[in-house]
Amino acid sequence: MAPHTPYRDDPEIPPLTDDEDDAQTTRDLHIRSESESAEQGLPIPAWLRQTGKSSRDWIPQPVKRAGKAVATWVKGPQPPRELEIEPYFPRIQQAPIKLLDKYVPKQKHRACLLVAFFATWFTIWSVLLKLHAGTGEIKGYGKPQNIWCGATFWSDDNGCGLNGNDCRPFANQYLAFRCPANCAATITYNEHVVGNETIEFDQQVIGGPSSNNPGGRAIYRADSFICQAAIHAGVITNEGGCGVALLVGANLGYEASTRHGVKSHGFPSDFPRSFTFPELEEGSKQCPSTSSWGIFAVSAVALVVLSLFTTSPPVFFWGTFVILMFQVGLVSEPPDRPNFYELLSTLMGKLLPASFVAAILYRWCARPLLTGLTAQIEKTILYLGFCFVAALNGYTFEVMIPIGRLTPHDLAQPGAATALAIVITAIVVIVVTQIHWIRISGNMPRYLIVYGLIVLTLIILLSLPGQRLRIHHYILGLVFMPGTAFKVRPSLAYQGLLLGFFINGIARWGFDSIIQTPAALGEGPGRHGSWWGARSPPVNATVGPDREVITFSWGALPADTGIDGVSILINDVERWRGYTDNELYWEPDRITLSRRWRTENQTEFYRFAWMNGNNAGRYSKPAVWDLNGIWHGMPRP
Repeated sequence: MAPHTPYRDDPEIPPLTDDEDDAQTTRDLHIRSESESAEQGLPIPAWLRQTGKSSRDWIPQPVKRAGKAVATWVKGPQPPRELEIEPYFPRIQQAPIKLLDKYVPKQKHRACLLVAFFATWFTIWSVLLKLHAGTGEIKGYGKPQNIWCGATFWSDDNGCGLNGNDCRPFANQYLAFRCPANCAATITYNEHVVGNETIEFDQQVIGGPSSNNPGGRAIYRADSFICQAAIHAGVITNEGGCGVALLVGANLGYEASTRHGVKSHGFPSDFPRSFTFPELEEGSKQCPSTSSWGIFAVSAVALVVLSLFTTSPPVFFWGTFVILMFQVGLVSEPPDRPNFYELLSTLMGKLLPASFVAAILYRWCARPLLTGLTAQIEKTILYLGFCFVAALNGYTFEVMIPIGRLTPHDLAQPGAATALAIVITAIVVIVVTQIHWIRISGNMPRYLIVYGLIVLTLIILLSLPGQRLRIHHYILGLVFMPGTAFKVRPSLAYQGLLLGFFINGIARWGFDSIIQTPAALGEGPGRHGSWWGARSPPVNATVGPDREVITFSWGALPADTGIDGVSILINDVERWRGYTDNELYWEPDRITLSRRWRTENQTEFYRFAWMNGNNAGRYSKPAVWDLNGIWHGMPRP
């Protein structure tokens, strides 16, 4: 017989008092577990029964454990580690601060000293800039005009119009010019056709002195880079200089040669516009030095002094930003502008929006790193030193790394793949080391959100049809600087480098779009798209019996494309253009042309393109009508 279970009204259990009521109620309403209820035979209320498995029960246990391990790793050590930069040899590094505290202890006196410091820098710098910006004088030719390293007298394809009339006059005109330094390193990134040769990722000089008379007058085709041709001819050096280019009209042949570190290309036929460099009398040329290193030295010394004697993050950051913006944008690597006033106007147009972006970079990146930092010498060497290297990118990384633009077309140049592999490896190493510091400081969850959004944005931009993703220098600063906003020594070097890239990119190129069309990048119309001009006409040629005329036929013009004409380049000059709405003196699917040089049989090079109004599509590869009158068709694409 089961033992007797007492009830509440049994005499063995005393009545409840008010004080015991809550506790007893809790005790009496104790919810039994499923096992307890089963043993005692009591039912479980329906609203407490499990209706199915938990939402996480379907996840395998190894996956759960891995997820928890990852989450624990992302959170980092608990509590997070406080990152600080303890200066090596603090007495030496902090000596400039103590010197300032001793002789200029009051804030108002320091403010006056700072104003006097910037005024002194600006006075010396502007005086040197005035001497540098002056173009000098060439007796008999006037003041030379500042030109950039890639300036030419001719435009590509049919850019000079029919028969080159938009680029006239062809002769009896001169240009007094002044070239900047380092023009020998300039290369053409886009295909430039010279006869049946294509210049790409190379110097663009066509012609030079005759091999029969090496010391004689050098003749260059008008599409040569003027400054490189001047170096090739020995008129100036790679340090820059002044000279006079004289237009001499048509020439019937251009010889290739290598002189003074510049390689020129040959062209065996005629071209309507050529130039040479006349000899100038001794002492007739007054040309200010084009070297910017003296002016840069003034800016560098000023920033080094500022870095050593201030612990204020805004003073150091904004002093560096403003001084280097003016240095790069007006002196070291200025954009191509005809005169100094245009250059200054361009820089001021960039300075205001760049300052707003820099304010964000300072607030979220520079201030957390620089606040409380007293390692003055380390800050100067690491932060400022690497900032100088990146701000002078045209003299540093561009010389060592042959990647001017991160586009598929530019990565095809020799050495680009190896250079890109080295760059990517360095970036991966840097990112991994920075991830370590981010994690142990407890900031990994926040950084994952920030960089997740950045990566997602880049993927979306990369997938846009008909567009190229352009990672400009200033984009590098915007993307990577948040990953340097904590106090470790590598962050000083990385953030200085990224700030320099940001300054160089804005001062030189401005806020170029992060996505651009292939045509905007000079890759040719429709090169990677389905635009009407992506292909050139399929031309067949028939040479006449006397080899003095040739008939080209291309069939019917493509319908529903907007194509309304055909353009023909002969020897890289547009010599014929026909439209379907002309008073037709030609058949819309063919044209017969005479050989241009009847007295001297010259080789002629032909290229063809569709026309849509004034816009030419892609020109074909060159075909050759040789000096014997034999036609050599264009190679298949």
